Amino acid sequence: MSMTMNKVRLMFALLLCFGFAQAQDETTEKENKEAEKALRSSTNMTWEANNELTANDFVNSEAKYRKAISKSKQNVAAPFNLGNAYYNRESYGEAFGRFKQAGEAATEKPEKHKAYHNMGNVFMKNKEYEKAVEAYKQSLRSNPDDDETRYNLALAKKMLEKQQDEQKNDQNKDNEDKQDQKDQEQDQNKDQNNEGGDNEKKDEGKQDENKDKGDQGDKGEDKPEENQEGDGDKKKEQEKKPNEGDQPNDQKQQPRPNQLSEQQIQNLLEAMENEEKKVQEKMEARKVRGKKIRNEKDW
Repeated sequence: MSMTMNKVRLMFALLLCFGFAQAQDETTEKENKEAEKALRSSTNMTWEANNELTANDFVNSEAKYRKAISKSKQNVAAPFNLGNAYYNRESYGEAFGRFKQAGEAATEKPEKHKAYHNMGNVFMKNKEYEKAVEAYKQSLRSNPDDDETRYNLALAKKMLEKQQDEQKNDQNKDNEDKQDQKDQEQDQNKDQNNEGGDNEKKDEGKQDENKDKGDQGDKGEDKPEENQEGDGDKKKEQEKKPNEGDQPNDQKQQPRPNQLSEQQIQNLLEAMENEEKKVQEKMEARKVRGKKIRNEKDW
């Protein structure tokens, strides 16, 4: 009895599992059919958008691309083509967003290759060369044989190197400008300090000059006093010394203490005559005797 019940339970469990799996398969199949239907509708709308774009009707083509993208996330062509439309109109920000969307949705290598290649082109337009290098490398991982991508990668590397050199030069120039500005500020401060010292020296010179002028003024003031003192002494001496014109008549007629009388003068003249005679007599006597002989030898 227990064996029969266990078999029944096992059979019931198997039936439930089978039914659940069948139902899940049906749901998946239904979802797949709906996804395929949406993809077909999105693809058809993409073709219509392509035709509108070819006719230079960007507004309608953009609207249809957007609808195609909203209908199916599996449609890689719609965002990629819309990205190209933006790129041709130089709307690089919008173009990059659509190329990125296409690359994330792509499941096949050729689709990824094209999406990352165009992302690299956007980076090149924006002069973001380092990001362009990485995008081209990612593109070559999906298609290593694409010569155009390899060429763009080499160009991006060259432009990146040039950009880095320019940045270094700009940085060095900025550092030089800062150093020059710093040197100018130091020179200005030095000049200001020198001007202050020169002003102090000028002030000191003015003070010395004023002091010298003061000393000269003092000396000039002393001179009149000395002259006054000298003049005062002279005046006093003149006051003490009697004037010759004021002397009495009897004093003028009297002989001075050292004055000789007439008799004394006569006696003095006779004595001088006698002395002169004696001198002449001696000279006459020497002439008679002759000259003295020299004993020195001439050399």
